[in-house]
This record gives sequence, C-alpha cells and structure tokens, in this order.
Amino acid sequence: MPADWLFNKRHGISQCGTQRNGGVYKLQALDRAFAVLDLLSSSSAPLGLAEIAAALDLHKSTAHRFLMVLERHRIVERTPAGKFRLGLRLCDFGSRAIEQYDLRERAQLHLKTLVVEVEETAHLCILEKTHMVYIDKQEPERTIRMISRVGASSPIHCTAVGKAILATMSRPRVEEMLQAVQLERFTRRTMTSRQALLKELDRTSRRGYAVDDEEREEGVRCAGMAILDGRGEAIAAVSISGPSFRVTMQKIPSIADKLMTCVKGIQHDLGFIPFAR
Repeated sequence: MPADWLFNKRHGISQCGTQRNGGVYKLQALDRAFAVLDLLSSSSAPLGLAEIAAALDLHKSTAHRFLMVLERHRIVERTPAGKFRLGLRLCDFGSRAIEQYDLRERAQLHLKTLVVEVEETAHLCILEKTHMVYIDKQEPERTIRMISRVGASSPIHCTAVGKAILATMSRPRVEEMLQAVQLERFTRRTMTSRQALLKELDRTSRRGYAVDDEEREEGVRCAGMAILDGRGEAIAAVSISGPSFRVTMQKIPSIADKLMTCVKGIQHDLGFIPFAR
C-alpha cells in the first residue's frame, strides 16, 4: 500500500485529483508540513528523521525535504545530535498572534450572555504589573448597578479578578509579586496580611474561583475566574459584581458555575486548547 495513501488516510486528506503538479498536491504538502509540526509539538524530546518518517508514514526522502524547508525558515531547528525540534521563529508568530487578536471583541458576546443569566455587572480585566485594568464592562438593566469604568484599575490583592489570576501562579512567583504590592486597606474586610492572602489563594485554587467579599468597596461582593491560555497561564479574568444584598455568599457557587461557562466560551473562541491541570 503506497505510503502517500496511508499518510492521506491518517490525516484526513482527500484523494480527489491528487495530480503531483496541481494545486491539490500543494495543499497536501501544507498538510504534511503541519503534520510534522504537530508531531514535534507533541513530543517531549527532539525526534530523528527516521522517527518522523515512520510516525507519519512517509519515505525518509519526503520527510527530509519537508524538514529542510521548515529548517530554512527557522520553523524547526536541528540539535547538535542531528535531531529536530520546533524552532524559535514560532515564538515570533505566537507573540504576533496574541497581539493581533482582540480579547475584548471575542469575549463580549459571552459577557453579555453572562449578564443576562446573572443580572449583575460583568467585568473583563487584565493584569498590569500589580493592578487589574478593566478593559470591558457589561451591565444589567437594573436601577442599582456597579459604579466602575473601562480603563480604571484596582489593586490585585483585594479584587476577585486579581486573586483569580494570582491563584493560577506558582507560589514563588506569587511571593515575588507580593513583594511589590502594598497591601493597602480599603474596607474592614481587606486582607492586609500576606499570610492571610496566601491562604485565600489556596482556597481560590481549590474551588476554581475567587471572591471579593466587600474587600474593595463596602457593600459590593464579586466572584472572579481566570481565563487561561493553552499552557494554563492566565491572560485575563472575568468577574460578576453586585451589591452584597443581592450577590449573597449563598449565591456565589451558582454564579461561579455561570462564570465557568463564560470563561470556557471565551477560551474556545480564542482558540486555546483546554489545559489539563
């Protein structure tokens, strides 16, 4: 059975009109190039030519041609031992892709749906040094609503969005960040002890969402959840905020469930692969 047929069948490439000098063949070449990249990205160690050819059901000469082209463009690189791994140019592509996508635009529909379900104010925030910056806000049609504005910022230690992002970080990174944070008191409930905050971050990590229990503003309670990229690192956070007489502690778990649906929708639309913790 021809190796080309095996490769096409395994990777879902159509057999229609596979003339070698036609456009379909060129598309197959692209499919094969991406299959090489998929293989290298899923391997924990660099792979040799024979390993790549065998894994993709390709002749060594065919696999070698693809690898040479990818290497010339710095998409893959060769180790001193002559094996292949992903190249650093992919980092450039990844950085540019991140810069180009509009997080706010992708998240907006999910935030609006969340607000309709919960009937409280939703915020989308990003981390800027030691503060959370509000980049979008969606409000319900209620008389009593959150007083906040897009572009404003709040300290990371007393907000649900801030604690949600901190809870995704390693303990050494959190402790390093907290050295630059002045744990300012805003209400009688604000955590001004690093030890108390670290314990709260442990609770946040276990349950999957953070709570601001009137820590930033008296009479305002919030629940927040981080948006994770494909590596499990937080790129932003979403929160639901409202007056504490409506957003009661009893309602927080139900709100968190809806936050999870919202966050998963945003991650899906951003193209992030679910990360297994």
